[in-house]
Amino acid sequence: MKTFAAQSRRDFLKTASAATLSALAAGFPRAVFSDEVKKIKASADTVIVLWMGGGMAHTETFDPKRYTPFSKGMAPDSFLSTFPSIDTAVDHIKFSQGLEKTGQVMDRGTLIRTYTAGDLGFILHSRHQYQWHTGYAPPQTVAAPHIGAIIARTLGPLNPAVPAFINIGQRFDVGEGEELKAFTTAGFLGSEYGPFNIPFPDQAAETVRPPGGMTPGRFADRNQFYKRLLAASPLGEAGSDYQKESLLRSFDNAHRLLSSPAAKAFDLSLEPLESIRKYVPGYEPGRRFDAKQDRFGAKYEEQMVGRFGLGCLLARRLTEVGARFIEVSTEYIPFLNWDTHENGHTRVAAMKQQIDSPLSQLVLDLEARGLLNRTLIVLASEFSRDAMIEGKPDKRIKDQVEVPDRVEDPKHYGMHRHFTDAGSVLLFGGGMKRGYLHGLTAEERPCKTLSDRVIIEDLHASIFHAMGISPKLAYEIEKRPFYVTRDGEGKVIPELFG
Repeated sequence: MKTFAAQSRRDFLKTASAATLSALAAGFPRAVFSDEVKKIKASADTVIVLWMGGGMAHTETFDPKRYTPFSKGMAPDSFLSTFPSIDTAVDHIKFSQGLEKTGQVMDRGTLIRTYTAGDLGFILHSRHQYQWHTGYAPPQTVAAPHIGAIIARTLGPLNPAVPAFINIGQRFDVGEGEELKAFTTAGFLGSEYGPFNIPFPDQAAETVRPPGGMTPGRFADRNQFYKRLLAASPLGEAGSDYQKESLLRSFDNAHRLLSSPAAKAFDLSLEPLESIRKYVPGYEPGRRFDAKQDRFGAKYEEQMVGRFGLGCLLARRLTEVGARFIEVSTEYIPFLNWDTHENGHTRVAAMKQQIDSPLSQLVLDLEARGLLNRTLIVLASEFSRDAMIEGKPDKRIKDQVEVPDRVEDPKHYGMHRHFTDAGSVLLFGGGMKRGYLHGLTAEERPCKTLSDRVIIEDLHASIFHAMGISPKLAYEIEKRPFYVTRDGEGKVIPELFG
């Protein structure tokens, strides 16, 4: 059997597609409860994941090290951080320059500096993103559900009219879109628990209205017709009876939203301009953030600043009307955004500009509305980066980026390689401690984890625990248990909770 380390993107898609077909054929996934599963008291009602897709370098963001400014001819191993450190609202916690506003709200949050990504062999972003979002390393024999789908299935919606799992900011027709689809799904749990996808938050209102030119009555008729077609389709074409029924229920849920007052939460034009500008400085009414330019340039960077900022504002509005799980992405596209394979310093500066105002304002807005205590915000990335090391110091793998012996051009000044032995995760609200720092990393290269290592099973276990879900909860599929953390072994990190 081919090991995952040897798999190509094509192999990944083949195994993911096979798992999807398996999900379609699967029957009702029965929850396997125990006394332990039922005893947890939730400290949060909603989770908002702010996804830094592409690999956010910890030494350039939330775990700054020795700063070395650019100089022509410098050695590539001479710099650990390409930004100076700044103070935050917590005396013993420093951030990297460019995150000043987030630093001002650090007294409301918890910072993990020792998240360690899995050892998955030759690194593909989609593999690590799959593992982060499902808790399992691909490939799996069943379609593993996204963490948002697990929360939606286990807890149900807070508001029956609002989708329990909403995914904002990620397109699936660019870059590795097919690979991202493999985990942005409810998997075997059924379509009704899958994501409500909003690629462009400024167009969110359009997703909760009938198509242009179609009356509500005609839309309802078409919806009923399609449901009859699906109900009559043979088993092999639409999946098992359970999967068909789940898909039909997802239609009912979508139709319920169209006629609900909660649909107004999707309409950002109803937000005061002053409020929007706190998330997107300089925003002007009528602007659209759906540029097709997917390469470098000022226009693209400006578009992305607006999209993520509006995504965070939309997340706040959806939290207010009872969304259960929301993910807002800076969007993963190969060689763009946090995927800093060249021009690392300038690209990270742009990414910090993209996230600093929206993240801090989201925290402040939820706090002002009395929602932060019951809303868990999680900012994370699939792994970190280092200028010299690919993988881990003791498990080096093939370099995917060439670094010259001497840095003569600023495009080589920054963190280009994938580093998996330490990374930052930022948590706010939802029962987490305030002003708390978890874990220690080395001050000199390799800037690896020294104490209090956090792995994905334990991070997920802690998120589930905050939501009142045991890491040992399982769903029975194909006559065997599928645990919400790998093999039910995830351990809650008690130090994170206040």
